[in-house]
Amino acid sequence: MRKITCALFVIITLASCSARKKVATISSGQARHNNQEIQKEHQAAIGNYPTYTADQYIQRFKKIAIQEMNAYGVPASITLAQGLFESGNGNGDLARIANNHFGIKCTSDWKGKSYYKNDDQVNDCFRVYDNPEDSFRDHSNFLKRKRYASLFELDKNDYMGWANGLKAAGYATNPKYPQLLIAVIEKYNLDQYDRPEGEVQKIKREDRVLTQINQNIGKSVKDSIISQTPTDKLYTVKQGDTLYNISKRFGLTVDELKALNNMADNNIKLGQKLVVVK
Repeated sequence: MRKITCALFVIITLASCSARKKVATISSGQARHNNQEIQKEHQAAIGNYPTYTADQYIQRFKKIAIQEMNAYGVPASITLAQGLFESGNGNGDLARIANNHFGIKCTSDWKGKSYYKNDDQVNDCFRVYDNPEDSFRDHSNFLKRKRYASLFELDKNDYMGWANGLKAAGYATNPKYPQLLIAVIEKYNLDQYDRPEGEVQKIKREDRVLTQINQNIGKSVKDSIISQTPTDKLYTVKQGDTLYNISKRFGLTVDELKALNNMADNNIKLGQKLVVVK
């Protein structure tokens, strides 16, 4: 029986992924009006927004995760674990209102509807999907770029290889990202949805996906994943703060606080946002 070393709260404490973000230029009034319209449309379509537990989220979205795995080779366990992290079990505003489960931002080639919320910039632009399945498909497409190419050569049930490979490829800055991802997979037995494939199937899938990745090389494709750390797990440095007193406030050691924020030294500055664990 696997030992689970991380409690459930790791789902909402993953450090932000290292990706370049598109800056949206829109007024607060425009953003608010746009969001209200999007919210009305989705409420009309689904009534009251559903609220998921982790287990309910897994049961709801495991089928599409398996479909994406079979099509592209991303382990279903990896997709589900990332969805749990980034959407707050499907209960975050982006997931509930915009059907955006992986925090994918607008890029210059995005032609669909948009939802605006503060992230790296005020009123950052996020993609709105007609349904959650489109969000899962877009997540697979997001990974089809050169720096993730080697991951598609892994077996599609190698979730440990994928977890470590995503970190090595720069998907997330948190040094503990692979361990956090693996802990959630094993806590909920998500690897039961991963499926092995024969050698011929693997070669055909690799050829198909790597060809698509090669076709994307040279195109203006921007990384667009949202920061994965909810705002209630961020602390803004105030006058007189030190790493020591912040760490004590949130029950951490200084080294743990530095690791969560990928810090090489003890220097902090006024207004800086730090990932914390209560």
